[in-house]
Amino acid sequence: MCGNKMAVKADEPDNLTRRRSSRSSTQAATSTRSQPPTIPSSSSITTSSVSGSTYDGRTGSGTGSVYGSSYRLNSSTATADASVSSTTSLSSFRNSLPENTHIYNISEIQLATNNFLAKRYSSGGTPSWRCSLRGKDVILFQRKYRRSIQETELRDKLSVIYRSHHMSIIKLVGASISGGYIYLAYDFTSGGNLTDCLRNKRNPEFTVLSTWMSRMQIATDLASGLDYIHNKAGLKINLVHKYVKSSSVIVTEPSFNAKICHFGTAELCGETVIEAKVVTDKGNDDEIVEVESGEGLVEKKLERSSSRTMRFEGVNGYMAPEFRGLATQKSDVYAFGVVVLELLSGEEPVKYRYDKETGEHVRTSVVETARWTVGDDGGGEVEIEGRLRRWVDRRLKDSFPVTVAEKLTRIALDCVVEDPNMRPSMSRVSGKISKLYLDSRKWADSFVKPTDFTTSFAPR
Repeated sequence: MCGNKMAVKADEPDNLTRRRSSRSSTQAATSTRSQPPTIPSSSSITTSSVSGSTYDGRTGSGTGSVYGSSYRLNSSTATADASVSSTTSLSSFRNSLPENTHIYNISEIQLATNNFLAKRYSSGGTPSWRCSLRGKDVILFQRKYRRSIQETELRDKLSVIYRSHHMSIIKLVGASISGGYIYLAYDFTSGGNLTDCLRNKRNPEFTVLSTWMSRMQIATDLASGLDYIHNKAGLKINLVHKYVKSSSVIVTEPSFNAKICHFGTAELCGETVIEAKVVTDKGNDDEIVEVESGEGLVEKKLERSSSRTMRFEGVNGYMAPEFRGLATQKSDVYAFGVVVLELLSGEEPVKYRYDKETGEHVRTSVVETARWTVGDDGGGEVEIEGRLRRWVDRRLKDSFPVTVAEKLTRIALDCVVEDPNMRPSMSRVSGKISKLYLDSRKWADSFVKPTDFTTSFAPR
């Protein structure tokens, strides 16, 4: 008994020491849990795993025992590695997306076009082929670029253009550069261009756009698409289309929606940053000297064409008066106004007729005839309405709202004023045309097909 008691008493100091030690460690753990953990920045943390436990320094969450995990802090090497690894993984993720922009090798282009010997899709001035690239049905255009462009710059511009999505714009799929040419691949869209829809060479009296609503639908889609290009597609970049014309608009069936072609061509070819140039003839019949604006004058010899004429790159009838090779948003607005007038009248932008009295060819433009139609020359509303009915495409069979047609004509004429600063923005134009579309829809819905009559084929 006494021995046992002595043994117990002898053990008490050790037991007391253990209890105190256990109590102090419990209090320390409790205080550690009560305080919010200090989470280092993700750039200075390298996540590690100990005994199957991991810790995420960004969220402070982990799996397994938090106190069984460890991580290293304040390592510049680890910070650089983590940053590079994050960037690399993000780039790899973006490259793995299905909408990644394609930059083709020239060998892929040659294989798809049979070394450019395949039948061309159109007979226009720009070579084009319908082919298959990486499993997609595309239209491939070959264009000369006006200045050298590196692959990194091409990729950056392509990424901005490729991220643009709009129902009235034909999407760019990818591009390639080789031998001074840039090859642009666009999604193939079935349909006919607006020029052929308005003017059928085989049957001039026929058009698929025989209703007013079909033409209002096209005008609304074009205005909406150009508004997107100018104000929403490039974010901080002022994008320009440059090739606004009726042949660059695809009309799809059966709803007659319009889609704009060649979006991004001017940007990728370097045609929106070219300084205006003055071309002069030095008097030598064998050469033409091109004088570039800027510091100093640099002379370049250019070959004289067979027609012995020089002209700026552009389409006759759609070029703004101030256009000298440098495309701007205001020149796009001018070309859009011409397309709308062309849509209303069904006529070509510029025509030449032979005058038997003078023996000369007289030039007439759709802009001049539209100004005369709605011009205020002392005539009243009745006279303006009469001229408008004669000017609007006769294939509409005089079935259109005259008030809406007059307003649309005046909007188009505002777009083609000579002073570019007086032209409206496409956002303003798009808003006005959208309202006219709603007015036209109300006008079309007001015509109700008669249903209270019967027919009989019995003999009388």
